[in-house]
Amino acid sequence: MTSSIKTAVLFAALTALFIIIGGLVGGKAGMMIALIFAIVTNFISYWYSDSIVLRIYNAKELSRSDAPQVHSIVEELAKNAGIPKPKIYIVPDPSPNAFATGRNPENAVVAVTQGIMHILSINELRGVLAHEIAHIANRDILIQSSAAMLGSAITALANMLYFTSLFGGRDSENSNPLSAVGAILMIILAPLAASLIQMAISRSREYLADESGASYCSDPMALANALNKLNTYSQQIPLNNANPATENMFIVSPLLSSGMQALFSTHPPIEERIRRLQQMSR
Repeated sequence: MTSSIKTAVLFAALTALFIIIGGLVGGKAGMMIALIFAIVTNFISYWYSDSIVLRIYNAKELSRSDAPQVHSIVEELAKNAGIPKPKIYIVPDPSPNAFATGRNPENAVVAVTQGIMHILSINELRGVLAHEIAHIANRDILIQSSAAMLGSAITALANMLYFTSLFGGRDSENSNPLSAVGAILMIILAPLAASLIQMAISRSREYLADESGASYCSDPMALANALNKLNTYSQQIPLNNANPATENMFIVSPLLSSGMQALFSTHPPIEERIRRLQQMSR
């Protein structure tokens, strides 16, 4: 199954979960209330995501005179992807990483840390920049914002169902115990299921960005080698003040995770990403 088809299937599952729990709470009225709530809460995040995350990490715009080669690479890759050249920012942090943000290709930003500039060869950096350009070209900020909107709506509906069960669930003497159990399970499991689906969507988009990025730079192994280095160094030098809310934006997770935590990461295993890129190179 391709990453695009998998994303569509996961969105269908997220929508189905929203419809099911919405029906339990209050039919169409309950769904509309939750959906409006989710749209409002995620609107600011989507519209201002670039300025918010750049401010979080104290990123500054990188001028052409400071990094002419980086600007030339981004210009070439953006042309290959068929999008306008995004702005380039640098994050003053020794941890090697990169991310892309912006609500559309016309308002996009690619950001790299100081650390990544020091440890990667120019070809490896080109592979990383191609991956970030791919996120912009594939409109992943919009897709993940939409997934977050549905996830927020599901959580809101679960909370509404919880309060409904507290204040309205004892009115009927003939209430079905199985229905009550089902409602309790839905209150607990629906937000968890929504979070897991969102994580799966994020992982699917990472695979697609790897694939598209390797195509834009015509060198899958450059990106594979970069991912191998980034995985090693980012664990040794974690990103300062890494915000869990922005984890999915980075090329490798900026958070230290192992064991059970790794299962809930927004990023697929580095080993699998490298294996797929190696297959592409063959």
